Amino acid sequence: MPLVPRKPKLGLVLGSGSARGWAHFGVLRALLEAGLKPDIVCGSSIGALVGASYAAGEMQRFEDWVLGLGMRKVLGFMDFNITGGMLKGEKLISFWRENFVDSAIEDLATPFGAVATDLHSGAEVWLRKGSIADAVRASIALPGLFTPVYRDQRLLVDGGIVNPVPTSLARAMGADIVIAVDLNADIMRRHLRPLEGEQETELPDGEQAVPDAEEPAQNMAWMRRLQQGVMSWMPGQPRSDEVTSSLPPTPSLLDVVMVSVNIMQMRITRSRLAGDPPELVIAPRLAQLGLLDFHRAREAIDAGYEAARAALPGLRHWGLENR
Repeated sequence: MPLVPRKPKLGLVLGSGSARGWAHFGVLRALLEAGLKPDIVCGSSIGALVGASYAAGEMQRFEDWVLGLGMRKVLGFMDFNITGGMLKGEKLISFWRENFVDSAIEDLATPFGAVATDLHSGAEVWLRKGSIADAVRASIALPGLFTPVYRDQRLLVDGGIVNPVPTSLARAMGADIVIAVDLNADIMRRHLRPLEGEQETELPDGEQAVPDAEEPAQNMAWMRRLQQGVMSWMPGQPRSDEVTSSLPPTPSLLDVVMVSVNIMQMRITRSRLAGDPPELVIAPRLAQLGLLDFHRAREAIDAGYEAARAALPGLRHWGLENR
């Protein structure tokens, strides 16, 4: 008996990437302009936050709010903490509850799912029921930055640890065609620079190089002194003044954590997408944005829009134009 044709379900998977995740707004805008309305939306970490705003019908309001974020507002949402993580994250989630829809996930018109990680077992946890805000809070709990969340007898942290671009969740929710947004494809370009002390590229017409304003705080003198002091105690090691001239600048603790997260998520993303490839991958060029550059939303959104527009021709053979 021949199979009866049916309209395929389109799933949109929004990946993790902290502040780079504002690019998801641009991707969604490009999809909607092309007449591609996702039937299923799921996300990990910042992808869960933006995906929840779309599924709840709050995307435009949330995007407008994000575009108004300056450094002062970003700092205002940082509720510092001394246990479990640098930030509690409660200010952001409280703001969401007060200003945006916080209905149950199962009541949304657009099916939605978020990914978190069980801190004790390392298991991938799919959040598809209960409060949207609670699910998002668990999915964005980046270790070392946000405190973990206790939910359903589990201690949950960021979903990007185990599944940065959760194509598998979209498949499980019934998606036939999956569009995945990978925010990690371009990130190592940020770190692949000549080391300090190497021959610099000569600039034309006597131009002078401008220091990178986004370079992390590396001038932690006390840390370098400690490192130099420890090395000077070892037999055969150079004197501290020689170490000073030979060692590259020591990055800050936060920078080490953030770069490590970048590398981890890039590697895991490649592995997971190879095992369960989507029909289309959208990979915005976001290497210039750091994980905490939440105030640079315009750049991220524009990059997401441009990447989506460039990638969409890859779906033409699926006949999705008249959805």
